[in-house]
Amino acid sequence: MILDWHSRRSIANGAERAAALVAAMLALCVCGAPARAQTLAELADYSGPDRTQRLVAGAKREGTVTLYSSATLADQSAILGAFQAKYGIKVQQWRGSSEDIRNRALTEYAGGRFDADVPETAGPDMEAMVREQLLQAVTTPAAAALIPQARMPHRGWIATRLSVFVGAYNTDIVKPADVPKSYEDLRNPKWKGKLGIESDDANWFLSVVGFLGEQKGLRLFHDIVATNGISIRKGHTLLANFVGSGEVPLALTAYSYRVEQMKNVEGAPVELLYLPPVVALPTGAGVFKKAPHPYAALLLLDFYLTDAQKILAAREAVPTDPRVKPPPKDLIFVDLPKFLDEGEKWTKLFQDTFVNQAR
Repeated sequence: MILDWHSRRSIANGAERAAALVAAMLALCVCGAPARAQTLAELADYSGPDRTQRLVAGAKREGTVTLYSSATLADQSAILGAFQAKYGIKVQQWRGSSEDIRNRALTEYAGGRFDADVPETAGPDMEAMVREQLLQAVTTPAAAALIPQARMPHRGWIATRLSVFVGAYNTDIVKPADVPKSYEDLRNPKWKGKLGIESDDANWFLSVVGFLGEQKGLRLFHDIVATNGISIRKGHTLLANFVGSGEVPLALTAYSYRVEQMKNVEGAPVELLYLPPVVALPTGAGVFKKAPHPYAALLLLDFYLTDAQKILAAREAVPTDPRVKPPPKDLIFVDLPKFLDEGEKWTKLFQDTFVNQAR
């Protein structure tokens, strides 16, 4: 069949239009994939150079973000005030204990209610929420500068700050020459009636004994308490305060930030004591899988990992960015998955070693 010029031209034009359409579709697939990231799952994995710009634009459209946190109101006010001043995004906050946050989130999700965007609380409860499939896996360039332990393998949450267990002693009572160098030194009878510990530190006990070797570690602490006794106090702040007053000359499990506050701000006669291994309980932040404000949620998470690190350090906290404040040497984290699996065992061992034996 012979086609005239107009027919041939019509076919050619149609072919050109089809080719142009295919090319446009290919370009959209290759170049446009990041730009169409709309869902939380897509945003959470996007690490392009315009990530922050995109999050800011989306967060401004959302206008607000809801945070569940167990931090002190003073610390949170400093962090959230800086976030709101920088981005103009309103933060709705609900404060409770770490256990309260986990239980509230679980209850809300079971009832099909999705109000919260970001949890920020103690590591054991963050880890439990991962197991309960409440948290979205996130990959963010903001985590690159943090200590390696801050980035969880499952990416469900990221450590923002650390509660570092330290020894603390009263400098008016304990002289520099007598300061112990290891837990082994606490077997010495000169420590009789001078030691104290917080009443619920089974996670610390798991970590130290695991480091020393279970049989050796359990025997060591049994001998320390049998020889010298130990004062049991409820609350890390209370324990540190008793070190400052001299009622507990040497505490095994104070939190470093409180001892630093007492020493540097309040002028109390206290000093930190790092007995190896130095154990940290991480606090972290994540994003709920059904976050109603995904852009603002991810923006707030990134803020915790960047700007907030300096704010935390200024308040004597231990951030996870070592450029802001280096962590103690040879730091180990509480093995959170192991503690979730074996918590009852280690709670009983802690009680039998310290509480029951001290009576």
